Amino acid sequence: RITSLFFFLPFNLVVIALEEKIIVSKLGDNATLSCIYRGRELHLKNLRVYWQIADDQEECSVVHALISGQDNESEQCVHFKNRTQLFWDRLETGDFSLLLLNVSQSDERTYKCVVLEKTDYTRVIHQAEVVLSLAASYSQPILSGPIRNSDSTGEEVTFSCKSGNGYPEPNVYWINKTDNSHLPPSELHITPHADGTYSIFSTLKVKATSNMQIECSIENKILQENLSANYTQQKQSNDSSTESRKNLEKKGQGAQAAGIISIVILMGLLTGLTCWLWRRRSSKLASYKGKE
Repeated sequence: RITSLFFFLPFNLVVIALEEKIIVSKLGDNATLSCIYRGRELHLKNLRVYWQIADDQEECSVVHALISGQDNESEQCVHFKNRTQLFWDRLETGDFSLLLLNVSQSDERTYKCVVLEKTDYTRVIHQAEVVLSLAASYSQPILSGPIRNSDSTGEEVTFSCKSGNGYPEPNVYWINKTDNSHLPPSELHITPHADGTYSIFSTLKVKATSNMQIECSIENKILQENLSANYTQQKQSNDSSTESRKNLEKKGQGAQAAGIISIVILMGLLTGLTCWLWRRRSSKLASYKGKE
């Protein structure tokens, strides 16, 4: 979005286009606040660059300052000390973007970049505003479903869903996947943590059906992420249950018959081996008596 602002400086009325951008950064990452002047070549010794918090009501608003080609930390807010950097190899080409290190929730603000040039007089040649939005991905939700038996249809059952380490607060949806209808949660707890992230715990109570398909969905609008977990359980019909029992019985009978056959074969082998050893021993005794 681009708007126009008027600056009244001595003997000059200057109209400057205000460029506004929105960027999204994850908690703990480094964020680049963009401020690029696409005009003529510049000389750093003639420039003053100010990054500041756009809200004028702040007690301290200076995020970073560059004066005559040198960083000036005399008025920098304590919160930003040692956390800001300009890209020195890009300054003379008009890139005054600011690198903000290790961002946290307190950095979620609107920032203003103002570039002034001093030749015969001081004038604003460029300015930009950057809205910094922060986010963190939630963990893959864990959905726990009820342990059902064949007679639980019609009874009230409870599902639970949990996820964590995300920011900002998410939207939590329970969905009946058989018709994609939304179900109201029985309870929803969103818990903040010391690092600024949130965890969620939600439950859903519904009447059990023979074919239940339930989904828990966690939506992070800023990151445009939607994570989900699904529960599906189908109740077997009596015919299929009977058929399963028959198959198991057939398998059991087959295994029993195979075992009996194996035992008979083994006993036959042992009997044959015993007879062969007895005959061999008898022939050796007869040979010995003949020699006598």
